[in-house]
Amino acid sequence: MKGNQTKELKLLESRFLELSRTAYQREIITYSDFLNLNEQNILHTLPKENLYTRYVSFGGYNLAERQMAAFIPDALYLRYGKESLSEEEIEYPFTVLSIAPLNRKFSEELSHRDYLGALLNLGIERSKLGDILISDGEALVFTHNDMCDFISEELTRVRHTTVRVSKKEFNGAEYAPNYEEIRGTVASVRLDSLLPLAFSSSRTKLSGLIEGAKVFVNGRLVTSNGYQVQEGDIISVRGMGKFRYKGAGQRTRKNRIYVVIHKYV
Repeated sequence: MKGNQTKELKLLESRFLELSRTAYQREIITYSDFLNLNEQNILHTLPKENLYTRYVSFGGYNLAERQMAAFIPDALYLRYGKESLSEEEIEYPFTVLSIAPLNRKFSEELSHRDYLGALLNLGIERSKLGDILISDGEALVFTHNDMCDFISEELTRVRHTTVRVSKKEFNGAEYAPNYEEIRGTVASVRLDSLLPLAFSSSRTKLSGLIEGAKVFVNGRLVTSNGYQVQEGDIISVRGMGKFRYKGAGQRTRKNRIYVVIHKYV
């Protein structure tokens, strides 16, 4: 198992280096597929001197979990006369599709898992799909441009509900995911102290998730229970969800710290 993971890691690193080299040699932007948190962490931890270009990543909105990386040669920054390029200038090759019941009155209550399962059952690789957002009885799916027509033609049902697929105008800058505000006290602003408050579970169980390489802070893997969380950090736990640490307040008489977190729902 460990050998297979090492092989996959090396293949992914080689793919990133290849994309960066191509961008540099041809003076064009190259793009990865959608990357999960672990894959993004591998990219972030690559030595910068190994890459031929800079890169930025984006998933359609500010808090997107699955993101594409764009490798941008310095020649393009010089051409635009800028230190950074906007998402519109980078032109990430993904589109937002709306998947909505054909008849809302008779539709089931469908979950993220239902929509994802229906898409994967079409034979689509997970790397071609970004985040799936559930809103007002429909799903918004970020998908690679190559998959748009196929999904539009082939996806007709999700579970027992007949659906229609259409392209959707989406302004990521205006999108704000729903969250639940949680207030409580912790002994310290350490990662292993905030997780139990956010996910209503035991510290022992959640500490195991940190050591098991399932916890990311701002897209980077953290394996230390004692990691000190900073105001504004976004903590993601694979399979459980994510939250933003909003900050700390005063201390209690028992010297515990009042904190506020926003857990995304």
